[in-house]
Amino acid sequence: MSQFNNATIQKEANVYYDGKVTSRTVILEDGLKVTLGIMLPGVYEFGTDGPETMEILSGKLKVLLPGSEVWQEIDGAETFHVPGNSKFSLEVFTVTDYCCSYPKSL
Repeated sequence: MSQFNNATIQKEANVYYDGKVTSRTVILEDGLKVTLGIMLPGVYEFGTDGPETMEILSGKLKVLLPGSEVWQEIDGAETFHVPGNSKFSLEVFTVTDYCCSYPKSL
């Protein structure tokens, strides 16, 4: 899906790592929450409350998912899932555009 229709956008930005990772929260018509953001090059760790689906729209990075010892390389568009109540790490090499959704369950 390249666009969201009938959505509410929260004006205040979510800012992490001194502004190197930012996003805006979008609430879709069906109540699903997504965030649209940009990550600048760097190394980051994020924690999850619930499950997350991370759609990389463009960029070059590596992700270390919970329970894995192998970094997954991403160059361009790709999607990965992160379980709830966990942590995952990212090493971002180029400016990366992403969309993260927060489904009720995976």
